[in-house]
Amino acid sequence: MRAKSRPADRIFFGLSVGSAISIMVILAGVALFLIIQAVPAIVADWPSNGDLNEGPTAGFANFWSYVGPLIWGTLFASAIALVIGAPIAIGIALFISHYAPRRLAGALGYLVDLLAAVPSIVFGLWGIIVIRPFLLPLSDWLNTYLGWIPLFGGTVSTTGSTILAGGVVLAVMILPIITSISREIFLQTPRLHEEAALALGATKWEMIKLAVFPYGRSGVISATLLGLGRALGETMAIALIISPAILVSVRMLTEGENSQTIAANIALNFPIATTLQREALIGTGLLLFVISLAVNMLARVIAGRAGASANRKRKAMLAQLPPSDPSTVLAVDDVLAKRHAAEDVERSEEASVEQTESEIDEEKRKGTDA
Repeated sequence: MRAKSRPADRIFFGLSVGSAISIMVILAGVALFLIIQAVPAIVADWPSNGDLNEGPTAGFANFWSYVGPLIWGTLFASAIALVIGAPIAIGIALFISHYAPRRLAGALGYLVDLLAAVPSIVFGLWGIIVIRPFLLPLSDWLNTYLGWIPLFGGTVSTTGSTILAGGVVLAVMILPIITSISREIFLQTPRLHEEAALALGATKWEMIKLAVFPYGRSGVISATLLGLGRALGETMAIALIISPAILVSVRMLTEGENSQTIAANIALNFPIATTLQREALIGTGLLLFVISLAVNMLARVIAGRAGASANRKRKAMLAQLPPSDPSTVLAVDDVLAKRHAAEDVERSEEASVEQTESEIDEEKRKGTDA
């Protein structure tokens, strides 16, 4: 049976549907705008076009040779941030949810959430003044002992304007997203799963590995990819910190050989660009839009698959628990036996009360009939 529809229900339903449709309309409108604005630069003949042969677009054969290094720089800087920031964020979330005292956990959670309110320009200034000088000794050490690896090769920057410094700042910027979501996922782990693992003889770390991580795998993956989406679109921090060039480079410690990102390139060159050059910059923004959509779609797919396989993997992992101590097994059996006995007594008492009530009702009926 369906409840009777009321005006308030219809209004709320209409507002909900309208809100959902508006998101799709806005997304389609942004995509359509980017496509219309970018098409002239994408299909233009760059070698013979005077506007595209000067300024920020000079020296490229076509649009794809221009945007290719920018895509690489965006993905490279975001990957550095993810490698550094994601493990730290997950560790913070785990400490807040399972190790820290309640008061300390509340304060840490508040501080982590507060990081999300810090503007990008502040992170950029912090990177210039603090992170760049701080990383100079580490850069020299990496180049001296690991310079044979392409990532750490080349001439080390004397100013610290490297993509490594930009990646460290991006790692700090994505901490609030990954930490907040992972913390909430860890806190939603069923208490019975944790207690069952501990009752079977697992240590606290084994309980987290066998009960908490499998349950929160899909949520942690989604949080990590959301943090990646934040890093992909970051502008001012990268624009202020690194000394970039539009090229494909894997070096992290050099100056002038850092691959530029799409967002920073648009921010730096848009005010000085001509009409066709701005259309080329908008075209790079279209590619960033596509990459961000792809990352979010990938997050949904991975989260769905991880969630579907969580139960199967959890059962397999519980089978790997160490043999239980006999005293632990006896204690658990004793507790269960007492609980079952208490439940039996409670059921018998309820049955006797029901029988007494029925006898009283029967005597009342007999007295009424008499």
